[in-house]
Amino acid sequence: MNKNDITIRLENESDQAYVENLVRESFWNVYKPGCAEHYVIHVLRNDPDFIKELDFVMEKDGKIIGQNMFMKAAVMADDGTVVPILTMGPICIAPELKRQGYGKMLLDYSLEKARDMGFGAVMFEGNIDFYGKSGFTFARDFGIRYHGLPDGEDDSFFLGIELITGYLSNVTGTYSTPAGYFVADADVDEFDKHFPPKEKLRLPGQIF
Repeated sequence: MNKNDITIRLENESDQAYVENLVRESFWNVYKPGCAEHYVIHVLRNDPDFIKELDFVMEKDGKIIGQNMFMKAAVMADDGTVVPILTMGPICIAPELKRQGYGKMLLDYSLEKARDMGFGAVMFEGNIDFYGKSGFTFARDFGIRYHGLPDGEDDSFFLGIELITGYLSNVTGTYSTPAGYFVADADVDEFDKHFPPKEKLRLPGQIF
């Protein structure tokens, strides 16, 4: 990987359709037959908690090959206070360039920009094998629970990172994924009509 041919910048409105198709290509048939992530990003851009200053695309030789975005979120602390944090994603790299280091480069860059803006922590659902390389750990290590998950259930998908050291010290509480991430299947199917036809497949390893 040649870092000299990589640019990470803010997404422009003119990028949006291309980025949505890139997200669709990256997630198609990965977690379930088809995907919803391209519609999720379309919806979240108009959400009041969307952070335009943390909506990034990665270019290689002038072509967009990846993207990441952040949303405002919160931990509802057990003492009744609300602790502002961020959540993240969708994040993706073009399928043909995955597992080459581009994803980590984009992730590390975007986390640093979030830190520069003064945000204290990020929590979201992800794979520790990848995100752990950028400093994420299990959210349970911070005393944060995932909303609605029964005690004893596997929470290894729920990850977190402090951007400001000690930001979550003495905090215990519950995190809920922002409502904007939940979209109806019928709306996804309608939105998907704007893209080239792709076959939905049931594949090993899918979780939905």
